[in-house]
Amino acid sequence: MQQFLIVAAAHFLALLSPGPDFFLVARTSIRAGWRRAANVCLGIAIANGVFILAAFSGITLFHPESISFIVIQLAGCAYLLYVGLLFIRFAGMSSLSACSVKTAESVTQPAGASNHYRELGMGFLSGILNPKNALFYVSLATLIGGGDAMVNVKVVYGIWMFSVVLLWDLLVAAFIGNRLVLQHFSRLLPWLERISGMMLIGLALSVIVVNLISIV
Repeated sequence: MQQFLIVAAAHFLALLSPGPDFFLVARTSIRAGWRRAANVCLGIAIANGVFILAAFSGITLFHPESISFIVIQLAGCAYLLYVGLLFIRFAGMSSLSACSVKTAESVTQPAGASNHYRELGMGFLSGILNPKNALFYVSLATLIGGGDAMVNVKVVYGIWMFSVVLLWDLLVAAFIGNRLVLQHFSRLLPWLERISGMMLIGLALSVIVVNLISIV
């Protein structure tokens, strides 16, 4: 349970920092409404699901005591350290100006089947073409366990991560059009990024220490 809480917290905190997916969802919600943005959210979640499945399946190829597994695990930790340092270094520098809220004068575009597929595709491409997503999930997968990890445990982690990505993006789509919510989020963002950075760094360092102890 403790491992699940740590991994789940690291995964969720990483979602809080705006990236390409966030701005795509926000712009779609502002310009066309949250229902149209929901298609983008689903596309992003599916892309994340592809990375989750690939990461958890790939990890089963390595035995936890093998050199290959240790190398991949340390590489994943290095990436988490890098992302954590970036979060702390650039905390508060993410611009939300591109997502400035429009008033009720904004016109919602009519939605057709072609628009639904286009927005779904846009969300999928945004998530699948981001190499950071692949590296992040591989990093988390190495922390969960290798070939000896139970399949049902990986399924639980995978379903949880997929659901959290989808629900978070849907919340962004639903609330980003609210000026008050956006203002509060802008004020909290620097602290959220710092907490995310410290969480990822702590997680990576703990795994590195465990590996060093096992070697000694």
